[in-house]
Amino acid sequence: MTRKLYAAALAGSAVLAVTLGAASANAATASATATANVVQAITISQTAGLNFGTIVPGASASTVAVDTGSVRTCGAGLTCSGSAASGAFTATGTGGQTVLISNDAGTTLSSGANSMTVTGLTASTASAVLSGGGSTSFTVGGTLNVGANQAAGVYNGNYNVNVVYQ
Repeated sequence: MTRKLYAAALAGSAVLAVTLGAASANAATASATATANVVQAITISQTAGLNFGTIVPGASASTVAVDTGSVRTCGAGLTCSGSAASGAFTATGTGGQTVLISNDAGTTLSSGANSMTVTGLTASTASAVLSGGGSTSFTVGGTLNVGANQAAGVYNGNYNVNVVYQ
């Protein structure tokens, strides 16, 4: 009886060894690649500020719009003069790379305790390919909401512009 158990155990071990040996005989190895694209950090500089010009308010609220081409539209009841300009920017990075451009939708301009909102801030392009020298230029326009009899003063504010690699 012991001989039969020993023979059965030996036969089972042989089958197991053949099965395991067959699995390793089917193993394969492949060579794979790895890649990294290192790009220069993006920098953004403002070359001109968004300027709505000089505004004389009216008895009712109205708007002054400056588009991305620096064209000003003075709303009803307002008198606009002086220079108007869209905000202008230059972004630099690694040439030939595509970048995505975005900005805040609006901001607030303040003069002491008085304020006005700017809405509809829009960049002249949503994406660009950096030139061989690694730069691109774009502009930002928006609409200033002037209150009825808006208080006199020089109004200032900030907004964010973002440029990221695609």
